[in-house]
Amino acid sequence: MLRLVVPKGSLERQTFELFAAADLAIQRSSEIDYRATIDDARIEEVRVLRPQEIPVYVADGLFDLGITGQDWIEETGASVVALGELAYSKTTEQPVQIVVAVHGSSAARRVEDLPAGARVSTEYPRLTERYFADHGVRADIRLSYGATEAKVPEIADAVVEITETGRALEAAGLRVLDVVLASYPVLIANAAAAKDPAKAHAMGQILTLLQGALDARRQVLVKLNVAEADLEAVIALLPALKSPTVSKLFGEGGFAIETVVPKSAINVLIPELKDRGATDILELPLAKIVH
Repeated sequence: MLRLVVPKGSLERQTFELFAAADLAIQRSSEIDYRATIDDARIEEVRVLRPQEIPVYVADGLFDLGITGQDWIEETGASVVALGELAYSKTTEQPVQIVVAVHGSSAARRVEDLPAGARVSTEYPRLTERYFADHGVRADIRLSYGATEAKVPEIADAVVEITETGRALEAAGLRVLDVVLASYPVLIANAAAAKDPAKAHAMGQILTLLQGALDARRQVLVKLNVAEADLEAVIALLPALKSPTVSKLFGEGGFAIETVVPKSAINVLIPELKDRGATDILELPLAKIVH
């Protein structure tokens, strides 16, 4: 039913892992194969292509559904339907940022401080042109084919570059002036395909699975037992999506509790639960959370 295109390159491994976690495992003969399959009746074709090209191919109807970064949607200006943001990246769960950066010795403290005709190197010429025009700066924007941060200050006065942690920019002696755009991967659809009821329904189901798998990465299931005298103290500690599930233990004067809590808090929560009388504490991973 759906022709799907997923990104090759920096997000390739993370995208394949996400689809596997969503029970939509992508299969291909080798890591260099651009054609793949998913054993799911909703998806008839899978291609693996550069994210820079994906918005245009989806807009043109070559694919019904795709994943690409918000940065490339903005750069290409492709007319696609954004179905939902997918909060993952190459090394963290934070969005990547497109930033304006200059050499650490530059006198510029704001983008507006750059001189007229400033040489700006970037892999995002259209996005950069719009950004500088919006800030009233006349810049000489030059397309970069890579190693952009290495071009300052001899070849360029500034760069508009992608960064996830900022470490590569710092290592190159650069200083960020401004954030142009924060970018997560986005599940996008062809406009005509999104109007087809059957395809739109299948797209929504796939988005539910992908977002459910992402939500589960940040949560864990906690199960524990507690005596009646300690119940309120333990409940007071527990954050939950809605409220904890509390069940009376058979034949005992106590309760079984289970709830979903943020994974980031579990290393503090478990000792505190034990301190307040909880016993038999279990932490269990989750596959999906669907709201």
